[in-house]
Formats: sequence, C-alpha cells, structure tokens
Amino acid sequence: MMTDPVGVTRTEQIAASDPNRVIVFDTTLRDGEQAPGFSMSAEAKVRMAGVLRDLGVDVIEAGFAAASPGDEECIRRVAGEVEGPVFCSLSRASEADINAACRALAPAPRSHRRVHVFLGASPIHRSAKLKMSSNAVLATAVRAVEYARSLFDDVEFSAEDAFRTEPEFLADVLEAAADAGARTLNAPDTVGYATPDEVRARFRELSARIHARHPGVILSAHNHDDLGMAVANSLAAVEGGARQVEVTVNGIGERAGNASLEEAVMALKVRGDRFGVSTGVETRHMVRASRTLCEVTETAVARNKAVVGINAFAHEAGIHQHGMLADSRTYEIMRPQDVGFEGSWFVLGKHSGRHAIARRAETIGRPIDGDRLAAVVTGFKQRADQIGEIDDAELIAIIDQAERTADQKVLRYA
Repeated sequence: MMTDPVGVTRTEQIAASDPNRVIVFDTTLRDGEQAPGFSMSAEAKVRMAGVLRDLGVDVIEAGFAAASPGDEECIRRVAGEVEGPVFCSLSRASEADINAACRALAPAPRSHRRVHVFLGASPIHRSAKLKMSSNAVLATAVRAVEYARSLFDDVEFSAEDAFRTEPEFLADVLEAAADAGARTLNAPDTVGYATPDEVRARFRELSARIHARHPGVILSAHNHDDLGMAVANSLAAVEGGARQVEVTVNGIGERAGNASLEEAVMALKVRGDRFGVSTGVETRHMVRASRTLCEVTETAVARNKAVVGINAFAHEAGIHQHGMLADSRTYEIMRPQDVGFEGSWFVLGKHSGRHAIARRAETIGRPIDGDRLAAVVTGFKQRADQIGEIDDAELIAIIDQAERTADQKVLRYA
C-alpha cells in the first residue's frame, strides 16, 4: 500500500516538484464514456485504468458516482484494483453527490482521492438549467466545496461553461471556490465555443487574479472539440498559466469529443521549445492505450488520426519516401517508437517512386536494378492503378512478370 506524508496530497507533491510540470488528468472513463457508443463495463474500465496507469497519467476520473449504482461500483473497483494515479469522481454541487464520490473512492489512499465538483456558471446555465441568480451560484459553490473539503483533501471545482460566462463573474466564482478550499480550479470550454486567443487571455487573467491570493492553486483546462479546437485551446491554456489539462484517449467524449491525450501531450513534448513544460506521461504506451480503448469499446480510430492512427507514420508519395530513405527527419517530426509503433512504413501504391519500390524488393529478397527496375516500376504503376496498395505478394508477382518478359526478349534475340 502506498504511503504519503500526512495531509499532503499526491497532486500537491507533483505540483511542488516542478512549477512547469503539467498534470495530465484523464477523463476517458467519465467524459469519454458519455459519448454514444463508448459505454464500458466494470471489467473494461479496470483494464483501461491499468493501461492509463502504465501511460503515466496523473489523475484518472473514473466516473460519476452519483449517476447510478453501477457507476459508483465501477469507480470503487478501479480505485481498489489499480494503484498509482489519483482517482477522481465527478460530482454535482450537492452533499448527496459528494457522499457518493466519497464512498466510491474509499479503496484508494486518502492522498490519492479527488472529488471534482461542478456547477454551471454561464448566464444560459444559470437561467435555463439551474434557475439560480449569480449570488446563489456563488453561495452554492462555496457550500459544496466546503463540504467536499470535510471529506477530501483534494478538491477540484469546475465553473461549467466558463467561456460563455462573464469574465468577472467567472473569476469571482473560481476565487470563492479557492477561498473555500478547492486546490484545482477548472475553467472548462464545455461546448467547444472558445478560440485559442480567448483561452490564452482568459487563463492569464485568472492566473493574475487568483494566484495573487492562492499561489498554490492549480488552474485546469477542459476543452471540447465542437469547432475542432480542443487541443489548440488546451495548449493555449498552458501558455496562459494552466498546469493541468483534462484529456481523453483518442479524443472521445460528449458530442465531438474532448482534447485528445496523445495529441496534447505530444504537442507539449515535440514543441518543448515553445511551451517549456513537461508531463509525466510515458509516451511509448500511447498506441497501446489507443488500441485498448478500441478493443473494449468495439470502435475504430480513424486511419489519419494524429499520433496513433495507422497512417500517422505511413508514407506513400514517392518524393516523401525518397526523403525518408535519406533521413526520416525530412518528413517526420517525432519518432514512431516514441509513441509505441515499431517504426515508420512505406505504403506502396501509385504515388510510390522507384527508390521505395527497389528498397522493398530488396527487403523481401528480390533485389532489382537497371533495366529490370524500370520494367518493374512500369508494371507496378499499372497494377497500382487497378488495385491501389501493392502488398509483398503483388510485388513479387510484378517482379516475376518483368523477369519473364526480360527472359523472353533475350531468347528472341539469341
């Protein structure tokens, strides 16, 4: 069993280790599962949580305990059967929800338990959903966080629909939550409405105000992809001072999804020159995490999905293949091995050039050169126009045909 200094949460330990360390909060098992077609059994969640632990995520939001008895039990199993990360349950701003989260997370060490309390903040949420005034929202947020702190050392508060909330009121409610004891403050773009410039500026404003009073509070970004900017907005939030990003494997989540874990983390890593931060993610497990999620949800990831899609390190165009043969850095900004692929690969098709065809022929033990290479390339292009991709069996057949044709010419002129 893990032991930690009394009263010190795992989140605080991580934050204290490096001011430029970004906490990776994975919500695949909660927000990700809310997407139609991605429901997971308890066994699937436990399996996925084990992969997320190996991946090195800092926080696993395992579910929404008050949503159903089944969800509470799933969280209890994940927290009891997987060791390492901080485990979290979502909770509305009510004592009943917070109590459910406390029951579900009981198997984890106290230092590794977090409750994530949320409350709508925008005018549309206050009027249409909550039927509450701004003063009532403030009071409710404070009461909920204070109650949560009586049961948890690690409390996160989210002002739902932050980017359609008046900036001054957003800062007011987040600061009030910090005053009440929240240690992480989340400004979520719940409906994927914001742009990177807006996100960067808002986080800078929040950081300037809140950190003046609560220097140890962590600002968090949770972005949805309704306009295709979830990852860009997460990176902008980091530039603005966020030190937690909330992400999902393969970017799954409500509606168009959440910020993709693999894309956000690799952007921070590959462009360390720009962002100047680090994460604790073991990126070589990214492909495994992506494929495990596909298996347990019986879904497929798009071929062209950044970082983990099957085409992410595949090359067909002849010019690209020639460059890759000379130096992989000509057309790749990260190594495939760094995310869990065995290596790059060439797709042989109508766009492939003679260098790639010759290299593949040599690899399969049928080296060709000179006039025969020209004949093979001609036959290859004709066949590729008919069927698309050329596999090894097709390439061997093309080489055999070119060699038979060449032998017949020799016999004719002998």
